[in-house]
Amino acid sequence: MNSDVNQVATSALAYLGDCVIELRVRNYLVSERGLSSAASLNREALNFVRAAAQSEAMNYIEPLLDEEEMTAYRRGRNIGHTNVPKSASVSEYRRATGMEALFGYLHLLGREDRIDELFRAGYRLDKD
Repeated sequence: MNSDVNQVATSALAYLGDCVIELRVRNYLVSERGLSSAASLNREALNFVRAAAQSEAMNYIEPLLDEEEMTAYRRGRNIGHTNVPKSASVSEYRRATGMEALFGYLHLLGREDRIDELFRAGYRLDKD
């Protein structure tokens, strides 16, 4: 898939990236935070997967991106959005979609270590 990743529709990258992020969040909440009840897991997951939270995470991720990664992020950010949720501004939603496209892109390239690095940096998980 590596050679064809630039041919994948941006909306498909964002769709895949949404799943990649969700899996990282769930893994973090269960294996690092030790949460086990569905209610607490769902409540805490919202702190990561809402558009506003993803947009905020991009403030920390963006400076770490190389040109190739930035291109993937911009592709997602620039998708025409018609259904922005009430809980997010258009800007937040665009940045969140860019993050999802970036993570989908990196996943298709098999760059799981880079995804983990950016996820942890974006959500400040290694900070005390």
